[in-house]
Amino acid sequence: MTVADKLYCGIDNDGYGGMTLIGTIIRDAWVFGILPEDETCENWTHSRLQIVHDRTKEEWDKYHCLVSNLPVDLKQRHARIYREAVEKARAMGWDPNRSLADSERFE
Repeated sequence: MTVADKLYCGIDNDGYGGMTLIGTIIRDAWVFGILPEDETCENWTHSRLQIVHDRTKEEWDKYHCLVSNLPVDLKQRHARIYREAVEKARAMGWDPNRSLADSERFE
């Protein structure tokens, strides 16, 4: 099985509720409306997640990858989504100083 064929465990099952690089991509896709906020991407292939990454990157490029450049509605959505993610992760014992890549899980 290649990396592209492996299935992602989903943001809710990923390290500390998705405090990983893939979790960041998913949350950013929620911010930009690329994915609905209830989409966890559970059982998605790497290839499918790559498409979400590419679309999310296109959106960030419009704002020079800066939250401060987002329109007010997107800035508020970003703040809410990330605040909730950090609160959830901290409640699960997340340490922001540990490597993000260490906890991404594919099966």
